[in-house]
Amino acid sequence: MLAHGHGSLVNIASSAGLIGTPGYIGYNASKFAEIGLTKSAALDYAKQNIRVNAVCPALVNTPLIADMADENPQWRTTLDAAHPIGRIAEPSEIADVVVWLCSDKSSFVTGVALPVEGGYTAQ
Repeated sequence: MLAHGHGSLVNIASSAGLIGTPGYIGYNASKFAEIGLTKSAALDYAKQNIRVNAVCPALVNTPLIADMADENPQWRTTLDAAHPIGRIAEPSEIADVVVWLCSDKSSFVTGVALPVEGGYTAQ
């Protein structure tokens, strides 16, 4: 990116890097650190026209989550209800945000930890 004079890095963090979560001290600490890394790198590389951002999803309907929900449908209902939008994210919804952050349409966005979590952290 330095050789090309521009670029965009997108870290996949978590909503757990924006709020505390009981019982997940190590995970939360690593995600808070990732967001700090994102912000510091954004400042370090801004003058080289390299943008650095992070996407912070809450739960995403990955195969692991789907398998766990198949084993316990009530658990899935609880997960969906925890998000104000009424459901967890689909992988494509997170991917769309990453694509946007990599595109020229977000050319003035850097150093952002962008919540993509259906209102989870707004509660």
